Amino acid sequence: MAAVYKSLSRLQADKDEDQINGERKEKKNRQKLLVLSSRGVTHRHRHLINDLYSLLPHSRKDAKLDTKTKLYQLNELADLYSCNNVLFFEARKGKDLYAWISKPPNGPTIKMHVQNLHTMEELHFTGNCLKGSRSILNFDMRFSITENPHLPLIRELLTQVFGVPKTSRKVKPFVDHVMSFTYLEGRIWVRNYQILETEPKNDKVGQGQGQVNGTVDGEQEGDEDREARKSKKGRKGDTHIQLVEIGPRFVLTPIVVLESSFGGPVIYENKEFVSPNQIRSELRKARSGRFNRRTEGEIDRKVKKGDLGLVTEGGRKSERDALDARDLFA
Repeated sequence: MAAVYKSLSRLQADKDEDQINGERKEKKNRQKLLVLSSRGVTHRHRHLINDLYSLLPHSRKDAKLDTKTKLYQLNELADLYSCNNVLFFEARKGKDLYAWISKPPNGPTIKMHVQNLHTMEELHFTGNCLKGSRSILNFDMRFSITENPHLPLIRELLTQVFGVPKTSRKVKPFVDHVMSFTYLEGRIWVRNYQILETEPKNDKVGQGQGQVNGTVDGEQEGDEDREARKSKKGRKGDTHIQLVEIGPRFVLTPIVVLESSFGGPVIYENKEFVSPNQIRSELRKARSGRFNRRTEGEIDRKVKKGDLGLVTEGGRKSERDALDARDLFA
């Protein structure tokens, strides 16, 4: 009880001090992310979650969730850990992976299908970044177009999930990588790049030739050549900036947007999305239909040959047996 009284009195003292000074403090970006998965994730899914956890210093990792139907329990779990963002990975049948992004306790919630995922260990890219550093978020211009009203909402949620605040406990004061979100063909393509700065190599051969010419020719070097050499020396500090991919890389397909956190009415639904279960079912039906047609054709050919007496055994025309069905039931 004493601790509660002290905290409340401290808050009241801070408010009084702000009113006296007449200064408004800068609003802090207090974002904390809860990252967890369901049962049934594969090793590739687990490695992807670990990569994202290492890239997001403001995230907290929790144990696997036992249920896949009562997702509203994640709101209580986020409240327990004081997290205002939830990134939940749901695995289905050991093959499919779905990502839920939510803002507890009031929402909204986005469900997306994760495809073409590649972890850092698989890619073997040369890029690298400091663990705990902040990133620059780069969004495609299609996210700001009003023709797709769900894209600005997805952009805002991705910004709050992948945008690392300055006040995070584990954050480093560096910005050395870029996370790119590109919307193409109804999918969001996510890439991670390192900001690599390299200095240009000095032209030592040209400088040596200039010194030799200057000593041999004496005063043949004019004022213009001296100015050119001075300007060339002054450009030693210039750096070339390029992007080198780090990983991981994956593709997100939006499925549905819910109004509240892990529930509520549907705001947006992707009518073009086809579940992987339906795709696998159609493929099995196509293969089974092809086999059934081939089997029925073989049976029809045998019946026709039997009616014409062209049934052969070992390449020779077989004679009718005394117990042949055509003779017994004629």
